[in-house]
Amino acid sequence: MLYQVRHVTQFSYAHPVSTSRQLLRMTPRHYERQHVTRAVLQVSPKPFTTSTRLDYFGNTVTDIDVHEEHRELTITAQSQVEILSQQAVLLELSPAWEQVVAGMRVPETFDMWQAARFCYASPRIKLDQVRSYARLSFHTGRALLPAVQDLTSRIFRDFEYVGGVTDIYTPVSTILRTRRGVCQDFAHFAIACLRALGLPARYVSGYLLTQPPPGSERLVGADASHAWFAVWCPEFGWVDFDPTNDLRPGKEHITVGWGRDYGDVAPSIGVIRGGGLQTLDVSVDVRPLGSSNRQRRRQDHIAAAATHSATAEDAAAEHAAPPPAESESGNGNV
Repeated sequence: MLYQVRHVTQFSYAHPVSTSRQLLRMTPRHYERQHVTRAVLQVSPKPFTTSTRLDYFGNTVTDIDVHEEHRELTITAQSQVEILSQQAVLLELSPAWEQVVAGMRVPETFDMWQAARFCYASPRIKLDQVRSYARLSFHTGRALLPAVQDLTSRIFRDFEYVGGVTDIYTPVSTILRTRRGVCQDFAHFAIACLRALGLPARYVSGYLLTQPPPGSERLVGADASHAWFAVWCPEFGWVDFDPTNDLRPGKEHITVGWGRDYGDVAPSIGVIRGGGLQTLDVSVDVRPLGSSNRQRRRQDHIAAAATHSATAEDAAAEHAAPPPAESESGNGNV
């Protein structure tokens, strides 16, 4: 599936800002499950310098310096992203969760070493008080991925989605106590549960295509930045789960980046000189464009192969059909 994404961030300041330096992570990630076919980042006022690099986790980072005095800073990220078919994952075929924990203690392969980086507490995810909640899903000997799916479903049932009651600094212990928050809180909490057991889990940031109520039109800018998590499994690699919606992310989830927690993938982090009181306005629009040329060619190839196969079967059946049976009256005599 092909999508066009438009993410607009606008900072408004009570007083003039003389200089601004921003670190931006607004370019979707290009990897085996999604391809970025176009990405453009526009900033107003125009930056004095702009540079692009990859961070420690492989996410695209754009550094900008704005030297022009301004009271508003507008950042518009536009991209075209192709979401590829997701890997088929049979949850029950994953190993026992204790086996994965043991592998993280003494990693034996490069992939295991890479995953082991995500087994520990991070600046925004502490592991206190969550182990007992996690253990309700992780019975002794249970396969890893069904246990993670159960944890995801329990968070969806036990926690209430309420905006405005938390922020990016709200600790996991508060989320557990109040049982309220938004997608980043639920992702942080799920990751804390998994890491408290010794399992590798990472924070994923991106976009989610939202569907309007029946009979209503899609509103431009009404889509949202979103967050979920992924757990590492030896058989399948990183497997994503969305506790906010109790599902496995698929073709309506677009990945921007991943890291230990929100702090590693925040869309913008910066410092300014001046400004005083500031307000932030964010608008996200995810628009489906249909199947990509590559997907259409693949579908046409599959359809052609199926037609060819059906024609060959029909021909074979016609060739093998027995001749019409003679009349049972014999010799054609009445």
